Amino acid sequence: MKTGWPQLRKRHRYQWVIDSLCEQPTFFQKRMFGSEACYLHGRLVLALTSGADEPWRGILVPTAKIHHRSLLQEFVGLRVHPVLRKWLYLPEDFDEFEGTANSLIERILANDIRIGVESPRSSR
Repeated sequence: MKTGWPQLRKRHRYQWVIDSLCEQPTFFQKRMFGSEACYLHGRLVLALTSGADEPWRGILVPTAKIHHRSLLQEFVGLRVHPVLRKWLYLPEDFDEFEGTANSLIERILANDIRIGVESPRSSR
């Protein structure tokens, strides 16, 4: 039964990771395949996943394969996602998850072209 009240979305378990992105004028977030897709600078820059099992418990980092090597060298906890091999993945169980997530956010805020994939403007 519908009520007249808007439905509030539950805060994602990794929402703290993107709090500083939320302050940016070009930022928006939307549900995508059971995750929270995060857009900045017109690009899909992260997807927050919270599935019950690996490899769907962590942060997906959309990127082009050409950037994999440099990102994997810079962010030790990242790995190629075993299903979505075109993207990288930071698993929740990585010992330095919080620090690495914060470092990724710093690079995204600096508009690092290695992080993110173009998104059609109509996806908003």
